[in-house]
Amino acid sequence: MANEEEGSSGMQAPYLYTLVLKVMSKRRTWACLFLFVYGTLLTSSWNFLQTTLSWYNLQVQSSTSAWPALYTSVLLGTVFGLLSMVAAMVVMVPAVLVTWITVVVLLAFFGMPKRTLVVEGRKITREIFGVVVRILLKEGNFVAAFCAVLGYFALVRRSATQGVVVIPD
Repeated sequence: MANEEEGSSGMQAPYLYTLVLKVMSKRRTWACLFLFVYGTLLTSSWNFLQTTLSWYNLQVQSSTSAWPALYTSVLLGTVFGLLSMVAAMVVMVPAVLVTWITVVVLLAFFGMPKRTLVVEGRKITREIFGVVVRILLKEGNFVAAFCAVLGYFALVRRSATQGVVVIPD
């Protein structure tokens, strides 16, 4: 009896494995995952924005300084910079993998020995990863700074139009 149960559970694993491979090999599955991830990022960032603006409104009512606007804009800039880096990484990973595979295959076609190909593949992987991380950091920092400056001026203007006097300390 125990052998029959082991045999039946052993048969389910390959079936589930092939089913998962079949589903994940479809282009529309990846498109749906892509849309789901970006939808989740958009929804969570919208909720975070509303929460942060609610906190800012409470702080502005009890304070006349410009510090709440500065804190809020830096926080929003940082979060949106990180979100932009995550979004860029999701798009960049497949492109980097295709580039890496292309370079390794071309090196193999030019008759490079297997040991040298492995060493060169590691060097190429390190170099591609370094370039991608530098680009992600540059883009993320740019988006963070842009969002922080834009957010600061939008918050100061908003509080000035609502009749709240903002006096820098």
